[in-house]
Formats: sequence, C-alpha cells, structure tokens
Amino acid sequence: MGRALYSMLEWITRFAYINVLWFFFTLAGGVILGLFPATIAMFSLIRQWLRGHSDMPIFPSFWRYYKKEFWKSNRLGLIIYLFSFVFGFNIIFLHANIGELITWTYVPLLAGLLLFILLIIYLFPTYVHYDLPVMQIIKNAFLTMLVSPIYSFFIMICLGASYIIVTVIPALALIFGASFFSFITLWFSLHAFSKIEHKQKR
Repeated sequence: MGRALYSMLEWITRFAYINVLWFFFTLAGGVILGLFPATIAMFSLIRQWLRGHSDMPIFPSFWRYYKKEFWKSNRLGLIIYLFSFVFGFNIIFLHANIGELITWTYVPLLAGLLLFILLIIYLFPTYVHYDLPVMQIIKNAFLTMLVSPIYSFFIMICLGASYIIVTVIPALALIFGASFFSFITLWFSLHAFSKIEHKQKR
C-alpha cells in the first residue's frame, strides 16, 4: 500500500514538474516562439514515459528536446497561427456583420473549426512519434484523424471531462493542465498509430 502511494505521488510530481517547465519555457520564448517548442518537449518526454522510459532525467531531457525542435516546431506553429487567425477573423466578422439573423452561416465555419481542433490534437503526437518534415506531419495527422473516429471521440470525451473537473477545481489547471492534456492525447494517439501500423503490415 505504501509503495503504491509513493509511486502515485511520484507520478503526480512528475506531471506537475513538467507542467511548470512547459509554462516557464513558453514564457522564455516570448510565448509566441516558446509555445510550440515547449509543447513538443513536453509531448516528447511524456511519450518516453508511456513507452517505459520513466527513468529519464526530466529537466535535461526537456531542455534537450526544446533546443533540438525549436525552429522546426515553430515552422509548424506558424502554420497553426495563420489558420487560427483565419478562423478567428471569420468568426468575429460573421458575428459583427450578421449577428443572429443568419445563424446557419456559422455551421460550416464551426464544422471546419472542429476539424481544425481535432487536427491540432493529432499534430503533436504525430510530430513526436514520427521523424517527418512539417508538411508530412500535417498530412499524417490529418489522415490519422480521418481513420480514427473512435479514438477522436474518446479524446474529446476525456478532454471534456477534464475541462469540467478544472472548472470545478481551477487550481488543477495550473498544476496539471498542459501535461494532462498531453497525456490524454498521446495515450489515445499512440494506440491509433499502433492500429494503423498493424493494418499496414497486414
């Protein structure tokens, strides 16, 4: 019992620590340039944990991933920023000029936004799992999203449940928000990748 409690507390500490590192290194890059390398570093480290390499030193490993993927991750980030701006601009424009008169015009935009969010969810796991150029990462993430509706459903359910929990206990978002998001998306994505790879081998 004592050993199980110790192990649980150790993992809680790990996720809290990597969440602090993600926050600190995002700020260190001026947020805009720091967000994506910090996120990739966090996903890379959690992926190693999920693959059984839980003995890796956290800070040196995080820093190594951050430096190594800084420019490549920001190239991916630039594409995401551009698409986010387009979606945001269109939503604001429609709301300001149409209001509630023609609400059905929101439907294709919101559908596209949902697909974009799902794509982003798969982008980070695809980035850290495969060594691919940026455009190939986007393509693979999109294809994985299309052929894995069940995993996408469970990811959204788990993230939705997590959102409800952090609204009830906001402190959890500060302590575990980013790291828990990474864990959920990686856990399901790695299973999706494994299933796809198994089918390809057959």
